[in-house]
Amino acid sequence: MDGLTPTEQREFQSRMERKQMKEFMGMFSNLVGHCFDSCIDDFTTKSLVQRETGCVTRCVKKFMAGSERIGQRFQEQQAQMMNQPPPGQ
Repeated sequence: MDGLTPTEQREFQSRMERKQMKEFMGMFSNLVGHCFDSCIDDFTTKSLVQRETGCVTRCVKKFMAGSERIGQRFQEQQAQMMNQPPPGQ
């Protein structure tokens, strides 16, 4: 980023923020869809029944824990790659 002009840096930052938001919205959409499909099956009331509420809570917790663990593993892999010499050396 050091070689970019201030205008280019702002544009780059803006693009990164949009990309992150798009990724977050995609993850959120997947979470909602998965937990809804897995937990919601009683459409006789407009509110969630207790069983559905518990299921959704567990589903979200598991999804978030899994996402966190994947992020940790990704960071571990990146750190390992950064510490390895380039190929051919």
